[in-house]
Amino acid sequence: MIDFNQIPKERIIFNNELFFIIKDKFPVSPGHLLIISKGIKKDFFELSLEEKEKLPKMIDKAKQLIKQEYNPDGYNIGMNCGDSAGQTVFHFHCHIIPRYKGDMDNPRGGVRGVIPSKRKY
Repeated sequence: MIDFNQIPKERIIFNNELFFIIKDKFPVSPGHLLIISKGIKKDFFELSLEEKEKLPKMIDKAKQLIKQEYNPDGYNIGMNCGDSAGQTVFHFHCHIIPRYKGDMDNPRGGVRGVIPSKRKY
């Protein structure tokens, strides 16, 4: 299993007692950040109750960090949990993906687009 705790400290742009934030190495859009658990938990469902309760504050912090440098028009917040959901790194991380007007022809359906035939409804 890849352990995100091996990330060099200079890549960390914010941290607290439970999580840290880095810029995604392969960003979907400018400003794409990852919130990563300090404890090695496979996915969201393995987080402790305390981690689950504090995650929303980290999401807000990530948004604040993005807004310092970029001016997105929206956000996608995503977690892949399990092979079938596309998870490739089995250490909890939450994607905060800034979205910009015109970054795709029709963004309708948002995260539903992970299964293209389900995007339009």
